[in-house]
Amino acid sequence: MNKLRMNNVNHLLILLLLMLLFILTLVSQGHARHYFGNEKVANITFYNQEKVAGDNPPIVLVAKPEGTTVNASSLIPFGAVYVFDTPFTERQDPNSNVLGQAQGLAVSAGKNDSVVVFSLVFGFTDGPFKGSSFSVLSRDPIMEAERELAIVGGTGKFRLARGFAYLRTVANITGVGFIVRYDVTILYYG
Repeated sequence: MNKLRMNNVNHLLILLLLMLLFILTLVSQGHARHYFGNEKVANITFYNQEKVAGDNPPIVLVAKPEGTTVNASSLIPFGAVYVFDTPFTERQDPNSNVLGQAQGLAVSAGKNDSVVVFSLVFGFTDGPFKGSSFSVLSRDPIMEAERELAIVGGTGKFRLARGFAYLRTVANITGVGFIVRYDVTILYYG
């Protein structure tokens, strides 16, 4: 009889704990929605103006492996590190309205292929997202026509951002740089 009573007490405790966990989950979900607001989705298209040569280029090589040569035919030898401060614009035309700056690092991480790892922050200085930014930390096989980067955070209107950026190189300006189209989908609270 004592054993049966212990089993009933154990089952009752487990049931109470599960009910408490369920209630806490509901309360925390409601609180998060109240504190951060409802989740939103933004679909944004812009063009990153990636100039690597010429007067005052916004992409600069800051480190490379000893004994390697960086030139127009070999811009990204394995181990090269570039710093970015590139403008991104509304349209493909480099003279169109500048929406902001992409700032960060690109590291050539592919020994046998053209792959860089990007750590970039896209900060908006104009438009509806002015004062906000989102961050990318992702692998980019830059020689592929179409590729995707992960969005891993943000600030301002893009607080708690997550999502992806779909990239296509739309112009290769020989010896000077590239224009890359970004189609971005961001989920955020802001």
